[in-house]
Amino acid sequence: MPQSKYFRLGIWILLIFAIILLGSHISFVFRPIGILITTLSAPIIIAGVLYYMLRPIVHLLCKFKVPKAAAILLIYLIFICLIATLVITIGPILQQQLISLVNSAPDLIKKLSKQLVAWQNSKILERFQEGTSFSLSNIIDHVTKTLTKITASIGTNIIDIITSITGFIIVMVTVPFILFYMLKDGSKLPRTVLKLIPAEHRKEGAMILKDMDQALSGYIQGQILISCFDGICIYVWYRIIGLDYPLILALIAVFTNVIPFIGPVIGTAPGVIVGFIQEPMMAVYVVIGMIIIQQIESNLVSPQVMGKKLDVHPLTIILILLVAGNIGGFVGLLLAIPVYAVLKVIVTRSYRLYRLHKKATEHRADV
Repeated sequence: MPQSKYFRLGIWILLIFAIILLGSHISFVFRPIGILITTLSAPIIIAGVLYYMLRPIVHLLCKFKVPKAAAILLIYLIFICLIATLVITIGPILQQQLISLVNSAPDLIKKLSKQLVAWQNSKILERFQEGTSFSLSNIIDHVTKTLTKITASIGTNIIDIITSITGFIIVMVTVPFILFYMLKDGSKLPRTVLKLIPAEHRKEGAMILKDMDQALSGYIQGQILISCFDGICIYVWYRIIGLDYPLILALIAVFTNVIPFIGPVIGTAPGVIVGFIQEPMMAVYVVIGMIIIQQIESNLVSPQVMGKKLDVHPLTIILILLVAGNIGGFVGLLLAIPVYAVLKVIVTRSYRLYRLHKKATEHRADV
């Protein structure tokens, strides 16, 4: 019985639960580790995303006999020039729209409330509410009070806002240094990891690391390109239909589109609200544009850019996003799919590694 694999599995499970129980009673020991992880995670994640975006360019420059350090500095220089160009061209427009949005926020809330009240008194909605307990007035009151509280809290939480901005600036200052050493010495990390694996399994270990790298790079590069495509199309569409604050709303769509399936819906929601405040029909135009852009992206752009690099079933993605959203909120939604892709590679490859190790052990025992 003690030699049974199920018995050993039960022992391992009990040991894990014992470690978790012990850790819950000595949380003061792990708290500094948690602070360290939360402090370093943001710059490392941002630098990691930029690493996978810029690594192909570094490799291309190195093929032309450019030293790696010089290639990285050249990319930095080009990147700074691009950022400066964007700030000069888009910065004033973005600043103007932000100032206008902040100044008109109270009026927008009042207009939204009036539009919802007018919509509630429409004949179509009256027919829908007949014989049901549905009441739009309660929803209107709740939404109006919530938006008013958010607007009022901006002034009272000014210290927290300044602290967050300061933390963001510190992260942005440290990211270029972390990224430089990632691009310069990133190829050394797999060799260092492989030294920890027995010599007979290093080939399989190299395949695991290669698959992890391909899964991450394929997802990050493809998702960012698709998000930029969607953002440009959404901005053009918002300008065509005459929606207010098109640049701000398009940028929101760019950042939310990195979340599969539900990202486009989240990114379109602010546009629908602003359009509904302008004119109820404008919200319909926003939804129509989103549907058209998503059809073009899913049928033409995404298959060419993403292909089948992740090889994850859509239902699996939806379930992962549901769990990750409850656990980690918006950050969990962003990290869920790439983390799952890496873990999938590790588990499948590690199982193959275990089978090889088991066969080798049995072969030596037979000999």
